[in-house]
Amino acid sequence: MRERARVRFLDTRPLRGNRPFRDLWIGTAISQIGGQTANVAVLAQVWDLTGSPVSTGAIGLATGLPMVLFGLLGGTLADTVDRRAVVRATTAGQLLASVGLCAQALAENRNVWLLLALVASGTGCGALGAPARRTFPVRLLPGDQVAAGLALTNVSFQAAMLTGPAMAGLIIARWDFPAAYAAQAVAMAVSMLAVIRLPAMRPEGAGAAGGRRRPERGGRRIVLRRPTLWGSMATDLSATLLAMPIALFPLVNEIRFGGDPRTLGLFLSAVAVGGITAGLLSGTVTRLRRSGLVQLSAAAVWGLALACFGLAGPLWLALGCLAVAGAADTVSVVTRSALVQLETPDAYRGRVSSVEHVIGVAGPELGNFRGGLLASVTSAPISLVLGGLSAVLAIGAVAVTNPPLRAYRTPPAAAKPTAPGVTDAAVAAG
Repeated sequence: MRERARVRFLDTRPLRGNRPFRDLWIGTAISQIGGQTANVAVLAQVWDLTGSPVSTGAIGLATGLPMVLFGLLGGTLADTVDRRAVVRATTAGQLLASVGLCAQALAENRNVWLLLALVASGTGCGALGAPARRTFPVRLLPGDQVAAGLALTNVSFQAAMLTGPAMAGLIIARWDFPAAYAAQAVAMAVSMLAVIRLPAMRPEGAGAAGGRRRPERGGRRIVLRRPTLWGSMATDLSATLLAMPIALFPLVNEIRFGGDPRTLGLFLSAVAVGGITAGLLSGTVTRLRRSGLVQLSAAAVWGLALACFGLAGPLWLALGCLAVAGAADTVSVVTRSALVQLETPDAYRGRVSSVEHVIGVAGPELGNFRGGLLASVTSAPISLVLGGLSAVLAIGAVAVTNPPLRAYRTPPAAAKPTAPGVTDAAVAAG
């Protein structure tokens, strides 16, 4: 029987009927707003200390490198010990780092390296706990609500992207940097309380005492041995690596809209508005079981929308294209995250989540570099159009060569979320 897609608003079942997930969602949402507030404060403080774009660029290294290095390590850790304990410890580390940021601002620190070291330590703690945290929704929710839970998480992230920077500007203007970092510390304390209230979440097969266990063999190779997993991650990598537009926004703004900084802000806001709108209407897609096809389609729309942005003349059309791209990105992220978690046996979820985390971090950064490099030898419109169309072609290639991903259906609530015909033992033996 064909699935009938009806327009539905945000599916709030996970919040209504599941207290642990509700606690997690509230704590995560508040910590995301605090994190965005601190990000703006760090950017402003580094600029205030140095006045150097090289130094502000170094913030990317202080965050990107720990994300990759500790993200992979965190995957193995999440498959070894109680995942709640991992997230408790790493959240405590983030809280201490935010307190350190507040202290250095109160002491009127003038050493940019100390500031970047504190940023790197907080980011490293977050990355170490990210794979374990990613496994929480699938452990707390029934199978048919996992996508809805991830959609709710994505909406809170998009909302933080809109409200956090604005809040930071108001806080810094009135009370300066210490208050912005204090806001992050309070937010992390709330997140810590939410994690403490969660039930223990040991990897399946761990002993009742919750001690260390040797992770199942197979590790990250499961990604290559399950077409649905590598296909879903390849789709995401194709979209971000080939069509990421953020680095080109200043150049497009300069050549088409006079370099007005307000227009540049509208570019970023349009993407977030599209993402929030898609999140609020995510009940339309989270109840569809053909999530592999949904992700492929949404990723292709992302590429087409950004190619159209490269050709758009009027500002209203450019903003419309970016809003469509933001909406498509939200749909793609939600369906991919749910598919990856549901398709991965619990004994491997930490390590698979670490691969997904690294792709999610490295793909956009490399994509922005690729876009800027191509624009430097051609132009911003050509880079956007070629990037968007290349992404569509790459996603099409994944769809053609990966029938299991095209045919994938989200398991019903009572079904075990593993791929049909592939046992955990077979993965380990492979």
